[in-house]
Amino acid sequence: MTQNDKPSFHSVGMAVLTVSDTRTVETDKSGQYLCEQLQDLGHALIDYQIQPDEINKLQAVVKTWVNNEAISVILITGGTGITGRDVTPEAIEPLLSKAIPGFGELFRVLSYETIGTSTIQSRAFAGVAEETLVFGLPGSTGACKDAWTGILVHQLDNRTRPCNFIELLPRLGER
Repeated sequence: MTQNDKPSFHSVGMAVLTVSDTRTVETDKSGQYLCEQLQDLGHALIDYQIQPDEINKLQAVVKTWVNNEAISVILITGGTGITGRDVTPEAIEPLLSKAIPGFGELFRVLSYETIGTSTIQSRAFAGVAEETLVFGLPGSTGACKDAWTGILVHQLDNRTRPCNFIELLPRLGER
């Protein structure tokens, strides 16, 4: 395939949710990193929020975003560990119609190269909620960088071959 055969970039709307009881817009390095990266790639940031580790609040935000036709991808950072307050998977996974287990598996492989066996504490996940892609990442900026540079920057770019998530978006609602 020559350079001229590549499709042009396809921008989609995205939202970023930071799950934290303590972070603010000023101290949320992970959420800000994701916001900057998705915009640098060429996508539109439709919404960005910080919510506490509370299942009902997390579900309410994600349900609202899933019902917003302008949002095709949701990036969530935080709450994926194993402590008592870490409830992001418990809140979001029930909203998913299809899991994407390969995301968490690949994330942990990449993370292992950075933090070794501590990666087993991560419950990073991904899936489809109606016609929206949802990715749950750990809250550390390093983990968000690993996920972005190792997976998301490629899979959220329709020019990535042989396939990517962006080109699948129009078909997520097929039955």
